[in-house]
Amino acid sequence: MMMQISSDPASNKNSLLNVMRRFIAATNNMDETIMVPSLLRDMPLEEQESQQVAGATDASEEVQCPNKQRDMYEHYLLLKSIKNDMEWGLLRRELSGGASFLEMAVKQEAQRSQTGEDPGDDTPDLEGQFHYHLRGLFGVLSKLTVQADHLTNRYKREIGGGNFMR
Repeated sequence: MMMQISSDPASNKNSLLNVMRRFIAATNNMDETIMVPSLLRDMPLEEQESQQVAGATDASEEVQCPNKQRDMYEHYLLLKSIKNDMEWGLLRRELSGGASFLEMAVKQEAQRSQTGEDPGDDTPDLEGQFHYHLRGLFGVLSKLTVQADHLTNRYKREIGGGNFMR
C-alpha cells in the first residue's frame, strides 16, 4: 500500500517554498518597517550576535552573523539583495552587471568542477548533492529570516517605533 502525500506543498510547514516565503515575508516586513534605512548606519551588529547566542537554547539554533557587514545598514542591504536574488534570479544580476552572493557561489562551483577539484566528478551523486545543498539552503534561509526579524525589532527599539505599540 502506498502512502499518500499531500499534493499541496504549501500545506507542509517545512517545505522549501514555505521557508522561502517566511524569509521573503520577514524581509518585506523589515523593508516596510524601516522607513529611513540610513538611520541604521553606524549601528553595530554586536548586540544581535550576543543576544542570539544568549537566547539560543540549543547549539543548532545559534545564528551566526558574518562580520563582513560593518553595521546594520550594510546588513539591511545584504538581506534585501538576497531577497531580490531569490525573487528575480541570477539573470537580472548578470544583465545589470552586478555579482550577487548566489551568483558567485554558482560560478565557484562551476570552476571547481572544470578544474577537477570536485571529488565526485567520476560518479556524480546528484541526489546526495541535492540533499546536501537543500539542507544548507534550509539552514541559511532560516537564519536569514531570524536576522531580518531581529533587524526589524532592533530598528523599532532604537528609533522608538515600539513606543507606538504600547
